[in-house]
Amino acid sequence: MKKRFSKNKGILFWLTGVSGSGKSSLGKNIKKEIINLYGPTLLINGDNLRKIFKLYDYSTKGRLNNGLKFIKLAKFITDQKINIIFCIVGMFHRIRNVNKKNIKNYLEIYIKTDINKIIRLKKKNVYLKKRNVIGVDLIPEYPESPDIILKNNFDKNIKHLSNELIKKIKSKINFI
Repeated sequence: MKKRFSKNKGILFWLTGVSGSGKSSLGKNIKKEIINLYGPTLLINGDNLRKIFKLYDYSTKGRLNNGLKFIKLAKFITDQKINIIFCIVGMFHRIRNVNKKNIKNYLEIYIKTDINKIIRLKKKNVYLKKRNVIGVDLIPEYPESPDIILKNNFDKNIKHLSNELIKKIKSKINFI
């Protein structure tokens, strides 16, 4: 089912999933096509914002507070008719609910991946820490009703997954 989006706002493409699920790689790969389809677009990664603003509290409370700050930035940008591909773990119902409530053109994309496979394939070093890691010692709140679910079992290359994601995005957006 298509969602009705306003032409007067940018679109927030919220790519969420556990660390190592492929969010940032997918975001980079779809950016050019998103620009072609929907106009000016920024690619933002939660890890980069943490570094820029020195946000190093990885506790549940710290992660939630950071996510709520990131939403304010996303709203500020999308209110100026600029799209954002936002790649973030963001595994909190509260964050996604605030997005839905405050951002007119919000498209939630869940990159569904098996954490054990990520660990086995050594896709991310974060899982070696075993402390303050979503899915290890911090319980993730997986999306209950995302607009798009893209399964990444690491059996398809990133280009194939990106093309699949673009098709799903195009099937969801309808401007009013």
